[in-house]
Amino acid sequence: MPFRVRTATASRWWSLHTVFNTHCLCRNLYYSALSKRQFSGNCDDFLQWLERKAACSISSSLFIGNSSYGRSLFASKIIQTGDCILKVPYRVQITADNLLPEIRSLIGEEVGNIAKLATVILIEKKLGQGSEWYPYISCLPQQGELHNTVFWTESELEMIRPSSVYQETIDQKSQIEKDFLAIKHIFECSHQSFGDSTYKDFMHACTLVGSRAWGSTNGLALIPFADFLNHDGVSEAIVMSDDDKQCSEIIADRDYAPGEQVLIRYGKFSNATLMLDFGFTIPYNIYDQVQIQFDIPKHDPLRDMKLELLHQYFIPPPEDMKGLSHPVNSFSIKEVKSDSGKGKGLPQSLRALARVLSCTTSQEIDNLIAEAAQTDGRLARRPLQDISKEIQAHMMLLSLFIQLIEERSVAIMSLDSLSLCGRFSVRKLMAQDLLQGELRILKSASAWLENYCFSMT
Repeated sequence: MPFRVRTATASRWWSLHTVFNTHCLCRNLYYSALSKRQFSGNCDDFLQWLERKAACSISSSLFIGNSSYGRSLFASKIIQTGDCILKVPYRVQITADNLLPEIRSLIGEEVGNIAKLATVILIEKKLGQGSEWYPYISCLPQQGELHNTVFWTESELEMIRPSSVYQETIDQKSQIEKDFLAIKHIFECSHQSFGDSTYKDFMHACTLVGSRAWGSTNGLALIPFADFLNHDGVSEAIVMSDDDKQCSEIIADRDYAPGEQVLIRYGKFSNATLMLDFGFTIPYNIYDQVQIQFDIPKHDPLRDMKLELLHQYFIPPPEDMKGLSHPVNSFSIKEVKSDSGKGKGLPQSLRALARVLSCTTSQEIDNLIAEAAQTDGRLARRPLQDISKEIQAHMMLLSLFIQLIEERSVAIMSLDSLSLCGRFSVRKLMAQDLLQGELRILKSASAWLENYCFSMT
């Protein structure tokens, strides 16, 4: 399935509400909204229902409240660093095991756990108040309330065309459709369980699971109550699985005063990941990165030879958490902090490929192969002995980055001319956050390349 799911510490994939990148910002927003917050009796009912179902206490440190940012969890008493603030037993988490045996037997092995868990949601929704999970299912976002890019219109997606998120969105929608076709026959055979569930319903359910589920040794699971936690990009608090205690728990990473909103980190995610899988972005995301491709020109007379080297010496990026793969000439660029440093943030493999592409004779390529054999086996990882060639290789990279910078600059300028309202204004801001973050990364890499080339002249 086309969604990110971790298995180690159970990372979280979507939030019901606005997220914050620093504790300072969270505190400022929280206190400015304090007078607007209203607490709902239904929130208290939810926790009581969950604790009755679990036959144990879920949390004595937290309560659910509705702030201007959505449903959230707040400290009900003083919380100190190291306190366990939440425990949700495995037995009250929803997994693919909740599928009825007669339904599970109809699902092929090619269907992943996200699609299976989405099927559980569709069945429980069909049951309505007759579902044992109704208090939880009824709290999930409805269709039209999510801003993940798979729900964007074609015109909205055009806002982010320069970014890799554009193509990743298309790939994700294609994968969801593939999964739907694989289980569509079950919907038709079990109309009583699924009602009139459509592809649109299935995509919504898959997005809910892909954005909310946590992975652990217990498998992929939806964890009620933990859904209400907001995100802080610098928090060290995460959802952890304790197999000995058979529960998921959270340990506070700092002190909280009574009434203060409690925050955790979903993961060290870029805005590209956040908008694709969670449906939100952060204005200045310290984890931003840019996915680029560096192609061998079709008119290059040594193209075939270089392509062979590319597949022989360059390791393709691992499949992402969605199970989608990237081509071997795809690279993730992070912010380069210093113009005069070692260029950390620019992959060494990208610079190596630039050196290969700068070769104009087969002898130059043979020299690189011989050098790799005499060292650590990696191709073109050392600066070229011919300084002019080394500069040329990095100027090729610089030219690519200048082009990418121009594309994003034009896209950002075009956003300024758009007058949107409602959900469209939200998505416009998301597009701006994404493109401005990528622009910042590309400019930092470009500045380093300029300085590197200048230092060699």
